[in-house]
Amino acid sequence: MKYGMGILALLLSLSATAADLRVAVSANFKPVLEHLAGQFYEQSGHKVSISSASTGVLYNQIMHGAPFDLFFSADQVRPLELENNGKALADSRKTYAFGRLVLWDRNTERKHPFTMKQLGEWLGEWLGEWKGKLAIANPKTAPYGLAAEQSLEKLGLWKSYQGRLVQGANIQQAWQFVASGNVKVGLVALSQLSGDELKRITYVPDTFYDPIRQDMVILKNSLNRKEAQAFSAFVLSTSSQKYIAAHGYFPAASDKAE
Repeated sequence: MKYGMGILALLLSLSATAADLRVAVSANFKPVLEHLAGQFYEQSGHKVSISSASTGVLYNQIMHGAPFDLFFSADQVRPLELENNGKALADSRKTYAFGRLVLWDRNTERKHPFTMKQLGEWLGEWLGEWKGKLAIANPKTAPYGLAAEQSLEKLGLWKSYQGRLVQGANIQQAWQFVASGNVKVGLVALSQLSGDELKRITYVPDTFYDPIRQDMVILKNSLNRKEAQAFSAFVLSTSSQKYIAAHGYFPAASDKAE
């Protein structure tokens, strides 16, 4: 991706007539996007107003006419559907990151990471013999929830332990269940964790779930298309992608794209 000076020139040309962008973003990517939006504002003078929810909820809002300029999804399915339904600009759909799923365990006495074998054995004991709860996002509306379902299926645990799962409306709520202590263990996004929290995680092998390919798209009813295109290019720039990769994602230009 060679944006560099081209992006800078575009940002400078747009700054003379600053416009606010309205952006819908899946819950997992909100903190990263807030940082990038701040940098974009410093360079271009365009404020980015961010609305966050699960991908499924945002998709439904857009289908019913919600006035967003861009949509940052946690999957590639909804942006493609918006494109097919004439709700998105042709050729504006881009992959901006790939999500990573981890097991987060609040118990400081257990040592992580588990091996793949240990992961399955321990989760089976936790959900079965110990009757523990596991927080996940809703698989029907949240891509990270679908990844959690696929991972549990891979481990042979999905069908047997439905009653032990605590489902959040989105991945942010799943994280909150564990962060509050109401649920001790969860399958959450790596991007949600930092500091000492990272000492209590096990990476779920990315072969356990379909790639969490996160696409963005510019919406057809946008009144700020040039600014939206500039922000899209900014998110895909080398510096932005380095920041994204440092905060719990595989970057867009990775082997996940193959």
